[in-house]
Amino acid sequence: MRIGIDLGGSKIEGLVLGPDGRELVRHRTDTPQGEYDATIAAVADLVARLAADAGAADDTPVGVGIPGTISPVTELIKNANSTCLIGHPLDKDLTAALGRPVRLANDADCFTMSEATDGAGKYFHTVFGAILGTGCGGGIAVGGNLLAGPNAISGEWGHNPMPWPQLIDGIDERPGPACYCGQNGCIETFLSGPGLERDFETATSKSLTAKEIAASTGTDAEAALSRYEHRLARALTSIINILDPNVIVLGGGLSNISRLYDSVPKIWNQWVFSDTVTTELKPARHGDTSGVRGAAWLW
Repeated sequence: MRIGIDLGGSKIEGLVLGPDGRELVRHRTDTPQGEYDATIAAVADLVARLAADAGAADDTPVGVGIPGTISPVTELIKNANSTCLIGHPLDKDLTAALGRPVRLANDADCFTMSEATDGAGKYFHTVFGAILGTGCGGGIAVGGNLLAGPNAISGEWGHNPMPWPQLIDGIDERPGPACYCGQNGCIETFLSGPGLERDFETATSKSLTAKEIAASTGTDAEAALSRYEHRLARALTSIINILDPNVIVLGGGLSNISRLYDSVPKIWNQWVFSDTVTTELKPARHGDTSGVRGAAWLW
């Protein structure tokens, strides 16, 4: 058996996979906001619950996908939109709290590996996995292998500036919203769930959750979703122009907006540096469980 944990900004999801890769049990809990020690405790409690329900041995290993990465230099967490994790030896602290072997990886890398292995990217040579959730992470798989670089930032599309910024529906994208990374106008500030909510409130002075915006049939929500599609098309164009992937697979809560898969490829044609665009845009085959499955496969 192996245990996988997806440590997200709003929820922590866990599952246990059997020796044949079949899911045996799955649970989730809320992520403590801004509290590092409470987050460690929440993961430990969830792992204990999973192990008990699945009858897992005390030495069953745990893989954890996190919204950040371990610095190759300091061995501390960096680049996490759950900022309470930054600067901590999360892998060591989780190993001590769980009493089990623990491996950490970026959540978008876990997601991408899962989808490239037996998901929506299974039959494609080059896969870009993009998470549209609390943040905007990304991962790259080539020939079924995860691409990793010396800075541990492969696929971090969310902290590049929004390409071709413009005035859209009276909203100026320059310089763009402030990002926790210290810059303004990062892709994540527009395309994450909080980014969609902020855009809607800026345009209407009303507050709705991203899920409510996606489900609404009102004209304000329609305008917000149209702006979102336009921005997503521009942001993914920059990936296509650099990586030229066979397929882009979307995950995270906003990937459930079904209209994206038809509308975005129609929009990105105007910016892709090619006469034809054959890159496919697909939803994750394993949906919300893809990241946690990939975390379990770290072992």
